[in-house]
Amino acid sequence: MKDLVIQHVKLWRHDNQKLHQTEGFVGVKALVVRRGKPFRISLKLKERPFNPKTDALVFKFSIGHLFVKRSVTFSKVSPCSRWGACMDPEGPDLQCPSILISTPATAPVGTYSIQMFVFTPSSRKTYRLGNFTLLCNPWCSKDAVFLSFEDQREEYIQNDSGLLYMGTPLSVAARPWSFDQFEPDILEACLSLLQVSPQHLTNPVKDYKSRADPIYISRVVSAMINSEDDRGVLKGKWSGDFTQGVDPSTWTGSGDILTQWAESGFSPVMYGQCWVFAAVMCTVMRVLGIPCRVVTNYNSAHDTNGNLVIEEFYNELGKKLPHSKDSIWNFHVWVECWMTRKDLGSDLNGWQVLDPTPQERSAGVFCCGPAPVRALRDRRIELPYDIPFVYAEVKASVHTVVLREGQVVCSSRDTKRVGSLICTKAIGHPRPENITGDYKHVKSPNSTLRSRRRHNSDDTVSSNSTSQGVSVTLTLEKAPVAGVPITFRVTITNKETVAKEIIEHLNAQAKQYNHSPSDTFWEAESVVKLAPLEVRVVRHQISPVHYEDVVGDDLINLAVVLEDPSNQQRVLACEEFNIESPQLDVEIMKEGAVNRGTQQTAVVSFTNPFSVPVSGVLTIRAAGLKLGEREFRILNLPPGGRVQQPLSFVPEKAGTRMIQARLDLTNRAVVRGYQMVTVNRN
Repeated sequence: MKDLVIQHVKLWRHDNQKLHQTEGFVGVKALVVRRGKPFRISLKLKERPFNPKTDALVFKFSIGHLFVKRSVTFSKVSPCSRWGACMDPEGPDLQCPSILISTPATAPVGTYSIQMFVFTPSSRKTYRLGNFTLLCNPWCSKDAVFLSFEDQREEYIQNDSGLLYMGTPLSVAARPWSFDQFEPDILEACLSLLQVSPQHLTNPVKDYKSRADPIYISRVVSAMINSEDDRGVLKGKWSGDFTQGVDPSTWTGSGDILTQWAESGFSPVMYGQCWVFAAVMCTVMRVLGIPCRVVTNYNSAHDTNGNLVIEEFYNELGKKLPHSKDSIWNFHVWVECWMTRKDLGSDLNGWQVLDPTPQERSAGVFCCGPAPVRALRDRRIELPYDIPFVYAEVKASVHTVVLREGQVVCSSRDTKRVGSLICTKAIGHPRPENITGDYKHVKSPNSTLRSRRRHNSDDTVSSNSTSQGVSVTLTLEKAPVAGVPITFRVTITNKETVAKEIIEHLNAQAKQYNHSPSDTFWEAESVVKLAPLEVRVVRHQISPVHYEDVVGDDLINLAVVLEDPSNQQRVLACEEFNIESPQLDVEIMKEGAVNRGTQQTAVVSFTNPFSVPVSGVLTIRAAGLKLGEREFRILNLPPGGRVQQPLSFVPEKAGTRMIQARLDLTNRAVVRGYQMVTVNRN
């Protein structure tokens, strides 16, 4: 009898990856499939066909030192609970047999090698058939990361671009971000992240076994995104000089960061801040098949002593003082990942908070989560992981104190400010979705928000405070826009039946989102005379010449202190807000007729709203549109001047894509814009 010889092996990369929703991973050496779903391998035999009576085929699937062997059978496909290999029941061709490989929905994530042993009456031969990468499978109901609805899977796994939300609750600012999970070398970088983790380097066998569990994977990734304890991806830096790396505000996508980290031999990329840490983690989790979304918590508390109280201090003139070890970030960004929690019970399945920004240690390591969102809402702080810390971020109260010569002259407590808005990008739409009600019990949360890109000039915001004799309200008359005076009003109420002469102290300071304010850039003082029980409205404005240096990512802390000289009582009202940056307009010519493989044109436009000429570098990028990253210089654009930059691109992938543009102005704000593009399949 002639020997059985394998002439050729076909992994059916295109067909398998299309069935496994991994067709976006092009240019990857290994086949990419999802666990819990069979994939097909075909053999072309030389000399003679396979004889099921005398021949046997045995597959060995290995990851590290772990392996499993399965004989090829003629029975039906194995269920998604175990490994298996069977002849394709669609009609086996014994000269060119097609074999279905089954993987369990609980298999470890990673890259496997495939060996095949061929047994005949006269010989035994071994063949290496190649490798395949196995990912989690949110399409499989037996997988711990299963999501029920296709629009959710499309948004939280497949979408390679999105929006991060910054600013303040009063002026939600959308920042475009390219997650880049399907770009060249990104899959390999994400798998390398698992390979160079301390868990893998310490005990590879234990690590591979544990990778079956998305809880374990998520904690490893949370720690590996920052570089505090390991060879992590990003080095954090929140102030000072960024010349040794990249200013975090200039990153536009995860791909450049992960590629630089991998190509450097896993040295940390400098620098990241919370939204960069979160966005890169979102990329890694989506690559690994775990549904993930980026979440912003506005007025996020960092409670250093665990008493759920954040203290803030002002002087008698309304200047905010850096006296507290506690802090409130105007916004903080983390991720949520979707998974079951068999360790805690089915009632805590669903979204889990994970925070890769290095703030506090968890089990000795700078990571955070997964903390079930439902446990946060119900204050089940005894459960793992890190629920007390995250709970304080969304639920702490604020104790505001006014000091004069070191003595407290008035104080107030606010239980609603922290975590006043928690949002994420809406499914399928470029707008924020209010998810505050998922974290805390709120009255009729409004799930639809407007981001700053859809600015409404009639919006007003206010804060108020009261004392025994006088109350005050500080109200912005409209959301501040670059190049336009900031207009606000102070409403003063005399609550007594005697006339009063009140001194009004006004103070404005610039601040970064995660810091105490810096020096005062504008202040004013006036005397207001009030009749008994009178309500007086005093209007003010801050001209652009005073605040132009604060436009962009910085914020403004505006405060008013009313002083009653007759009894030395004081009352404070304050508000923090940002100036809406000018926008880049991105327009697609012939929108609605964008087809894959056909050249298209976009135009990026900018109008200078500042009082002086500006210069800068315009950078445009888009994943999946064969655009790469292009740079253009803009020189001495006069006040009110407008510039337009056309560019051509050829879409290479169908679906929704994003063109994003960034203008880095010299000594001015970074200006951004984006446009979603729907690419037809033809």
